[in-house]
Amino acid sequence: MTTDSDPNHTPATDGVPDGFVRHTRSSPLTAPWEPLYAKTTADAVMLGLRLRECHTNSRGLAHGGLITALADNAMGYSCGLKLGGGARLLTASLAIDFIGPAGIGQWLQIEPEVVKVGGKLCVAQCFVTADGVRCARANGTFSVVRAKA
Repeated sequence: MTTDSDPNHTPATDGVPDGFVRHTRSSPLTAPWEPLYAKTTADAVMLGLRLRECHTNSRGLAHGGLITALADNAMGYSCGLKLGGGARLLTASLAIDFIGPAGIGQWLQIEPEVVKVGGKLCVAQCFVTADGVRCARANGTFSVVRAKA
């Protein structure tokens, strides 16, 4: 559930690319960053947002913590998608490299790829782009926690 009730934030006004819809899985961490958008394919859950001042550091660039958290979420959601549901995922390791800036007004998009799905671990990687230009890459390993029968 999203918590942003600002009617000014719609896919049309935020310049959201085709296929993205409002993300419905809010958390206390991501709620202040709303509106977030998601695009689900057969292989991945991509996340995106239009960068605003509340997403930036003191230099006016997207904060590394924002990028890292969204990359973690997108990779975890994508692993869950590939597992077919019924499992919870916990981040076991996460690494990120920042390779370029992302500024206010740009469309930030996280594009994950699931590398390996296993019974105990799932591995994913992603590229993060700002208006289509790579600004970060990340990889994560997630522990698979199955629901008890």
